[in-house]
Amino acid sequence: MRYGFTTGSCAAAASKAAAYMLLTGKEKTEITIETPKGILYTAQIEDIRRGECEVSCGVRKDGGDDPDVTTGALICARVRLLDEVAEKTENETKLIQIDGGTGVGRVTRPGLDQPVGNAAINHVPREMIRKEVAEICSLTDYRGALSVEIFVPEGEKLAEQTFNPRLGITGGISILGTTGIVEPMSSQAILDTICVELRQRRAEGYDYVAVSPGNYGLEFMQRAYGYNLDKSVKCSNYIGRTIDMAAELGFQSMLLTGHIGKLIKVAGGIMDTHSREGDCRMELLAAFAVKECVNTDRVREILDCVTTEEAVRILTEEGKCRQVMDYAMERICYYLEKRAGGRMKIECIMYANEFGELARSKEADVWFTLLGLEPERQI
Repeated sequence: MRYGFTTGSCAAAASKAAAYMLLTGKEKTEITIETPKGILYTAQIEDIRRGECEVSCGVRKDGGDDPDVTTGALICARVRLLDEVAEKTENETKLIQIDGGTGVGRVTRPGLDQPVGNAAINHVPREMIRKEVAEICSLTDYRGALSVEIFVPEGEKLAEQTFNPRLGITGGISILGTTGIVEPMSSQAILDTICVELRQRRAEGYDYVAVSPGNYGLEFMQRAYGYNLDKSVKCSNYIGRTIDMAAELGFQSMLLTGHIGKLIKVAGGIMDTHSREGDCRMELLAAFAVKECVNTDRVREILDCVTTEEAVRILTEEGKCRQVMDYAMERICYYLEKRAGGRMKIECIMYANEFGELARSKEADVWFTLLGLEPERQI
Protein backbone atom coordinates (compact mmCIF):
# COMPACT_ATOMS: atom_id res chain seq x y z
CA MET A 1 0.00 0.00 0.00
CA ARG A 2 1.13 3.53 -0.76
CA TYR A 3 2.26 5.71 2.13
CA GLY A 4 1.37 9.40 2.33
CA PHE A 5 2.58 12.53 4.04
CA THR A 6 1.32 14.14 7.24
CA THR A 7 -0.25 17.55 7.69
CA GLY A 8 3.06 18.47 9.34
CA SER A 9 5.00 17.64 6.18
CA CYS A 10 2.53 19.64 4.10
CA ALA A 11 2.81 22.64 6.42
CA ALA A 12 6.62 22.50 6.35
CA ALA A 13 6.68 22.27 2.53
CA ALA A 14 4.23 25.15 2.11
CA SER A 15 6.23 27.25 4.61
CA LYS A 16 9.49 26.58 2.80
CA ALA A 17 8.01 27.47 -0.59
CA ALA A 18 6.40 30.65 0.73
CA ALA A 19 9.66 31.73 2.41
CA TYR A 20 11.58 31.03 -0.80
CA MET A 21 9.22 33.13 -2.92
CA LEU A 22 9.16 35.96 -0.36
CA LEU A 23 12.94 36.19 0.03
CA THR A 24 13.98 35.56 -3.61
CA GLY A 25 11.10 37.13 -5.51
CA LYS A 26 10.91 34.03 -7.70
CA GLU A 27 7.88 31.81 -8.09
CA LYS A 28 8.14 28.22 -6.89
CA THR A 29 5.69 25.53 -8.03
CA GLU A 30 7.52 22.55 -6.52
CA ILE A 31 9.55 22.15 -3.33
CA THR A 32 11.38 19.29 -1.61
CA ILE A 33 11.77 18.76 2.12
CA GLU A 34 13.27 15.95 4.18
CA THR A 35 10.88 14.27 6.61
CA PRO A 36 12.06 13.20 10.09
CA LYS A 37 11.99 9.62 8.80
CA GLY A 38 14.63 10.58 6.23
CA ILE A 39 12.29 10.24 3.24
CA LEU A 40 12.28 13.16 0.82
CA TYR A 41 8.92 14.75 0.05
CA THR A 42 8.50 16.71 -3.17
CA ALA A 43 5.30 18.72 -2.99
CA GLN A 44 3.39 20.57 -5.66
CA ILE A 45 2.64 24.17 -4.66
CA GLU A 46 -0.86 25.55 -5.17
CA ASP A 47 -2.82 28.76 -4.58
CA ILE A 48 0.22 31.05 -4.68
CA ARG A 49 -0.47 34.62 -3.52
CA ARG A 50 2.40 37.08 -3.52
CA GLY A 51 2.64 40.50 -1.94
CA GLU A 52 5.43 42.93 -1.12
CA CYS A 53 5.83 41.81 2.48
CA GLU A 54 4.17 38.40 2.49
CA VAL A 55 3.59 35.28 0.41
CA SER A 56 1.10 32.49 0.97
CA CYS A 57 0.71 29.14 -0.77
CA GLY A 58 -0.63 25.67 -0.13
CA VAL A 59 0.17 21.98 -0.41
CA ARG A 60 -2.62 19.46 -0.90
CA LYS A 61 -2.55 16.67 1.68
CA ASP A 62 -1.93 13.23 0.22
CA GLY A 63 -2.60 10.56 2.82
CA GLY A 64 -1.62 7.71 0.52
CA ASP A 65 -3.80 4.66 1.05
CA ASP A 66 -4.61 5.61 4.64
CA PRO A 67 -8.23 6.74 5.03
CA ASP A 68 -8.07 10.17 6.63
CA VAL A 69 -10.48 13.09 6.62
CA THR A 70 -7.64 15.52 5.86
CA THR A 71 -6.64 13.79 2.62
CA GLY A 72 -7.19 16.26 -0.21
CA ALA A 73 -7.26 19.30 2.10
CA LEU A 74 -5.13 22.31 1.25
CA ILE A 75 -2.58 22.96 4.02
CA CYS A 76 -1.37 26.55 3.64
CA ALA A 77 1.37 28.77 4.98
CA ARG A 78 1.62 32.55 5.02
CA VAL A 79 5.13 33.91 5.56
CA ARG A 80 5.54 37.59 6.45
CA LEU A 81 8.49 39.89 6.94
CA LEU A 82 8.54 41.32 10.45
CA ASP A 83 9.49 44.96 11.02
CA GLU A 84 12.00 44.27 13.75
CA VAL A 85 15.36 42.67 13.00
CA ALA A 86 16.03 39.83 15.38
CA GLU A 87 19.48 39.00 16.63
CA LYS A 88 20.95 35.73 15.43
CA THR A 89 20.84 33.14 18.22
CA GLU A 90 21.57 29.45 18.50
CA ASN A 91 17.85 28.95 18.88
CA GLU A 92 15.97 29.98 15.75
CA THR A 93 12.74 30.47 17.73
CA LYS A 94 13.10 34.25 17.90
CA LEU A 95 13.84 34.48 14.18
CA ILE A 96 10.98 32.32 12.98
CA GLN A 97 7.65 32.79 14.78
CA ILE A 98 5.08 30.07 14.13
CA ASP A 99 1.35 30.27 14.78
CA GLY A 100 -1.93 28.92 13.46
CA GLY A 101 -4.60 30.80 11.55
CA THR A 102 -8.00 29.98 10.11
CA GLY A 103 -8.83 26.28 10.20
CA VAL A 104 -6.03 25.32 12.59
CA GLY A 105 -7.29 24.37 16.02
CA ARG A 106 -6.33 26.01 19.29
CA VAL A 107 -5.66 24.12 22.52
CA THR A 108 -8.09 24.85 25.36
CA ARG A 109 -7.34 21.98 27.75
CA PRO A 110 -4.12 20.71 29.38
CA GLY A 111 -2.41 17.41 28.67
CA LEU A 112 -1.80 17.81 24.94
CA ASP A 113 1.40 18.28 22.97
CA GLN A 114 1.05 22.08 23.09
CA PRO A 115 0.14 24.22 26.11
CA VAL A 116 -3.27 25.83 26.51
CA GLY A 117 -3.62 28.82 24.19
CA ASN A 118 -1.22 27.59 21.53
CA ALA A 119 -2.19 26.63 18.02
CA ALA A 120 -2.55 22.86 17.66
CA ILE A 121 0.68 22.53 15.70
CA ASN A 122 2.62 19.76 17.41
CA HIS A 123 6.28 20.08 18.29
CA VAL A 124 7.65 17.90 15.49
CA PRO A 125 5.84 19.84 12.73
CA ARG A 126 7.03 23.06 14.38
CA GLU A 127 10.60 21.80 14.24
CA MET A 128 10.12 20.79 10.59
CA ILE A 129 8.73 24.21 9.67
CA ARG A 130 11.53 26.01 11.50
CA LYS A 131 14.21 23.85 9.91
CA GLU A 132 12.95 24.29 6.34
CA VAL A 133 12.36 28.05 6.66
CA ALA A 134 15.77 28.51 8.32
CA GLU A 135 17.33 26.73 5.35
CA ILE A 136 15.82 29.35 3.01
CA CYS A 137 16.99 32.18 5.30
CA SER A 138 20.51 30.76 5.16
CA LEU A 139 20.33 30.31 1.39
CA THR A 140 19.31 33.94 0.86
CA ASP A 141 21.45 35.33 3.71
CA TYR A 142 18.35 36.81 5.30
CA ARG A 143 19.03 37.82 8.92
CA GLY A 144 15.69 39.30 9.91
CA ALA A 145 12.64 37.79 11.53
CA LEU A 146 9.78 36.00 9.83
CA SER A 147 6.26 35.16 10.83
CA VAL A 148 4.88 31.80 9.66
CA GLU A 149 1.12 31.31 9.88
CA ILE A 150 -0.31 27.89 9.05
CA PHE A 151 -3.93 27.89 7.92
CA VAL A 152 -6.36 25.37 6.44
CA PRO A 153 -9.34 26.84 4.52
CA GLU A 154 -11.54 23.78 5.17
CA GLY A 155 -10.06 23.04 8.58
CA GLU A 156 -12.95 24.05 10.80
CA LYS A 157 -15.40 21.84 8.91
CA LEU A 158 -12.96 18.92 8.75
CA ALA A 159 -12.35 19.11 12.50
CA GLU A 160 -15.95 18.05 13.15
CA GLN A 161 -14.98 14.60 11.83
CA THR A 162 -11.93 14.28 14.09
CA PHE A 163 -11.29 13.78 17.82
CA ASN A 164 -10.40 17.47 18.24
CA PRO A 165 -13.72 18.63 19.76
CA ARG A 166 -13.42 15.85 22.38
CA LEU A 167 -9.84 16.86 23.15
CA GLY A 168 -10.67 20.52 23.68
CA ILE A 169 -9.07 21.69 20.43
CA THR A 170 -11.37 24.30 18.93
CA GLY A 171 -11.59 26.03 15.57
CA GLY A 172 -9.92 23.53 13.27
CA ILE A 173 -7.70 20.54 12.71
CA SER A 174 -4.32 19.75 14.24
CA ILE A 175 -1.04 19.84 12.38
CA LEU A 176 0.44 16.49 13.29
CA GLY A 177 3.07 13.87 12.57
CA THR A 178 6.17 12.48 14.24
CA THR A 179 7.81 10.92 11.19
CA GLY A 180 6.30 13.08 8.46
CA ILE A 181 4.98 9.91 6.83
CA VAL A 182 1.46 8.45 6.95
CA GLU A 183 1.59 4.67 7.11
CA PRO A 184 -1.58 3.24 5.56
CA MET A 185 -4.15 1.60 7.83
CA SER A 186 -1.89 2.11 10.83
CA SER A 187 -3.46 1.11 14.14
CA GLN A 188 -0.79 3.23 15.80
CA ALA A 189 -2.73 6.41 15.02
CA ILE A 190 -5.73 5.09 16.96
CA LEU A 191 -3.55 3.98 19.87
CA ASP A 192 -1.84 7.38 19.91
CA THR A 193 -5.23 9.08 20.14
CA ILE A 194 -6.30 6.83 23.02
CA CYS A 195 -3.05 7.65 24.81
CA VAL A 196 -3.60 11.39 24.28
CA GLU A 197 -7.09 11.21 25.80
CA LEU A 198 -5.83 9.21 28.77
CA ARG A 199 -2.89 11.55 29.32
CA GLN A 200 -5.17 14.56 29.13
CA ARG A 201 -7.53 13.07 31.70
CA ARG A 202 -4.58 12.34 34.00
CA ALA A 203 -3.20 15.87 33.54
CA GLU A 204 -6.50 17.23 34.82
CA GLY A 205 -5.82 15.50 38.13
CA TYR A 206 -8.06 12.45 37.91
CA ASP A 207 -6.84 8.98 38.88
CA TYR A 208 -9.98 7.23 37.59
CA VAL A 209 -11.25 7.01 34.03
CA ALA A 210 -14.32 5.71 32.20
CA VAL A 211 -13.67 3.80 28.99
CA SER A 212 -15.99 2.58 26.25
CA PRO A 213 -15.24 0.93 22.90
CA GLY A 214 -17.39 3.46 21.06
CA ASN A 215 -20.33 5.83 20.87
CA TYR A 216 -22.92 3.16 21.67
CA GLY A 217 -21.53 2.76 25.17
CA LEU A 218 -21.73 6.50 25.75
CA GLU A 219 -25.30 6.63 24.46
CA PHE A 220 -26.32 3.69 26.67
CA MET A 221 -25.04 5.37 29.84
CA GLN A 222 -26.84 8.58 28.93
CA ARG A 223 -30.08 6.78 28.12
CA ALA A 224 -30.07 4.27 30.99
CA TYR A 225 -28.61 6.30 33.83
CA GLY A 226 -28.71 9.93 32.69
CA TYR A 227 -24.94 10.18 32.88
CA ASN A 228 -23.03 12.01 30.19
CA LEU A 229 -19.84 10.08 29.46
CA ASP A 230 -18.74 12.46 26.69
CA LYS A 231 -15.45 12.93 28.52
CA SER A 232 -14.75 9.22 28.66
CA VAL A 233 -12.10 7.58 26.51
CA LYS A 234 -13.06 5.64 23.40
CA CYS A 235 -10.81 2.62 23.25
CA SER A 236 -12.13 1.13 19.99
CA ASN A 237 -11.12 -2.55 19.87
CA TYR A 238 -7.96 -2.03 21.95
CA ILE A 239 -9.24 -2.91 25.40
CA GLY A 240 -6.03 -4.60 26.56
CA ARG A 241 -3.72 -1.88 25.26
CA THR A 242 -5.92 0.78 26.84
CA ILE A 243 -5.64 -0.97 30.21
CA ASP A 244 -1.86 -1.06 29.83
CA MET A 245 -1.62 2.63 28.95
CA ALA A 246 -3.96 3.70 31.75
CA ALA A 247 -1.98 1.70 34.32
CA GLU A 248 1.31 3.15 33.07
CA LEU A 249 -0.09 6.67 33.40
CA GLY A 250 -0.97 6.02 37.04
CA PHE A 251 -4.73 5.59 36.94
CA GLN A 252 -6.01 3.72 39.97
CA SER A 253 -9.39 2.62 38.63
CA MET A 254 -11.30 2.23 35.39
CA LEU A 255 -14.92 1.67 34.39
CA LEU A 256 -15.39 -0.24 31.14
CA THR A 257 -18.87 0.06 29.61
CA GLY A 258 -19.59 -1.90 26.45
CA HIS A 259 -22.00 -3.81 24.27
CA ILE A 260 -22.14 -7.59 24.71
CA GLY A 261 -20.88 -8.03 21.15
CA LYS A 262 -17.52 -6.62 22.22
CA LEU A 263 -17.29 -7.59 25.86
CA ILE A 264 -18.28 -11.24 25.49
CA LYS A 265 -14.98 -11.71 23.66
CA VAL A 266 -13.17 -10.41 26.73
CA ALA A 267 -14.85 -13.25 28.66
CA GLY A 268 -12.69 -15.55 26.52
CA GLY A 269 -9.49 -13.59 27.15
CA ILE A 270 -9.55 -11.69 23.84
CA MET A 271 -8.24 -8.17 24.48
CA ASP A 272 -8.31 -6.90 20.90
CA THR A 273 -11.95 -7.31 19.94
CA HIS A 274 -11.62 -6.71 16.20
CA SER A 275 -13.11 -9.61 14.25
CA ARG A 276 -9.81 -10.26 12.51
CA GLU A 277 -8.25 -11.08 15.89
CA GLY A 278 -10.87 -13.65 16.82
CA ASP A 279 -14.60 -14.19 17.01
CA CYS A 280 -15.84 -16.72 19.55
CA ARG A 281 -18.95 -14.83 20.68
CA MET A 282 -21.48 -17.59 20.08
CA GLU A 283 -19.15 -20.36 21.27
CA LEU A 284 -18.64 -18.54 24.56
CA LEU A 285 -22.33 -17.79 25.02
CA ALA A 286 -23.19 -21.41 24.20
CA ALA A 287 -20.61 -22.69 26.70
CA PHE A 288 -21.93 -20.39 29.42
CA ALA A 289 -25.49 -21.49 28.57
CA VAL A 290 -24.49 -25.14 28.99
CA LYS A 291 -23.00 -24.34 32.38
CA GLU A 292 -26.31 -22.80 33.43
CA CYS A 293 -28.27 -25.86 32.19
CA VAL A 294 -29.97 -24.22 29.22
CA ASN A 295 -31.87 -26.70 27.04
CA THR A 296 -29.56 -28.37 24.49
CA ASP A 297 -31.73 -27.44 21.52
CA ARG A 298 -31.64 -23.77 22.56
CA VAL A 299 -27.86 -23.97 22.94
CA ARG A 300 -27.69 -25.16 19.33
CA GLU A 301 -29.81 -22.17 18.33
CA ILE A 302 -27.35 -19.86 20.11
CA LEU A 303 -24.48 -21.38 18.13
CA ASP A 304 -26.38 -20.59 14.92
CA CYS A 305 -27.10 -16.96 15.90
CA VAL A 306 -25.63 -14.17 13.80
CA THR A 307 -25.77 -11.50 16.50
CA THR A 308 -25.35 -11.53 20.26
CA GLU A 309 -28.69 -9.73 20.60
CA GLU A 310 -30.37 -12.81 19.08
CA ALA A 311 -28.58 -15.01 21.61
CA VAL A 312 -29.71 -12.77 24.48
CA ARG A 313 -33.29 -13.11 23.25
CA ILE A 314 -33.04 -16.92 23.39
CA LEU A 315 -31.58 -16.81 26.89
CA THR A 316 -34.33 -14.44 27.99
CA GLU A 317 -37.01 -16.76 26.60
CA GLU A 318 -35.43 -19.62 28.57
CA GLY A 319 -35.38 -17.57 31.76
CA LYS A 320 -31.61 -17.96 31.97
CA CYS A 321 -30.34 -14.58 30.79
CA ARG A 322 -29.41 -13.22 34.22
CA GLN A 323 -27.53 -16.37 35.25
CA VAL A 324 -25.58 -16.57 31.99
CA MET A 325 -24.76 -12.87 31.96
CA ASP A 326 -23.63 -12.87 35.58
CA TYR A 327 -21.25 -15.73 34.84
CA ALA A 328 -20.03 -13.96 31.69
CA MET A 329 -19.30 -10.90 33.80
CA GLU A 330 -17.28 -13.02 36.22
CA ARG A 331 -15.13 -14.19 33.32
CA ILE A 332 -14.82 -10.67 31.89
CA CYS A 333 -13.65 -9.33 35.25
CA TYR A 334 -11.21 -12.21 35.62
CA TYR A 335 -9.45 -11.33 32.36
CA LEU A 336 -9.61 -7.57 32.92
CA GLU A 337 -7.97 -8.00 36.32
CA LYS A 338 -5.45 -10.41 34.86
CA ARG A 339 -4.46 -7.83 32.24
CA ALA A 340 -4.25 -5.06 34.83
CA GLY A 341 -1.95 -7.25 36.92
CA GLY A 342 -2.75 -5.55 40.19
CA ARG A 343 -1.84 -2.13 38.84
CA MET A 344 -5.40 -0.86 38.65
CA LYS A 345 -8.94 -1.79 39.74
CA ILE A 346 -11.41 -2.31 36.87
CA GLU A 347 -15.20 -2.40 37.02
CA CYS A 348 -17.46 -3.24 34.11
CA ILE A 349 -21.02 -2.77 32.82
CA MET A 350 -22.30 -4.81 29.86
CA TYR A 351 -25.48 -4.07 27.94
CA ALA A 352 -27.48 -4.94 24.82
CA ASN A 353 -29.25 -2.36 22.69
CA GLU A 354 -32.65 -4.05 22.95
CA PHE A 355 -32.39 -5.44 26.47
CA GLY A 356 -30.49 -2.71 28.30
CA GLU A 357 -28.10 -3.59 31.12
CA LEU A 358 -27.21 -7.27 31.16
CA ALA A 359 -24.69 -7.41 33.99
CA ARG A 360 -22.36 -5.29 36.07
CA SER A 361 -19.37 -6.07 38.23
CA LYS A 362 -19.77 -6.16 42.00
CA GLU A 363 -18.42 -2.68 42.74
CA ALA A 364 -19.60 -0.88 39.61
CA ASP A 365 -22.11 1.05 41.74
CA VAL A 366 -19.21 3.04 43.21
CA TRP A 367 -18.81 4.66 39.82
CA PHE A 368 -22.21 6.29 39.98
CA THR A 369 -20.99 8.15 43.05
CA LEU A 370 -17.82 9.20 41.24
CA LEU A 371 -19.80 10.35 38.22
CA GLY A 372 -22.07 12.36 40.46
CA LEU A 373 -19.09 14.30 41.79
CA GLU A 374 -18.57 15.84 38.35
CA PRO A 375 -21.92 17.53 37.70
CA GLU A 376 -20.65 20.12 35.26
CA ARG A 377 -18.19 17.99 33.31
CA GLN A 378 -18.81 14.32 33.70
CA ILE A 379 -16.29 11.66 32.82
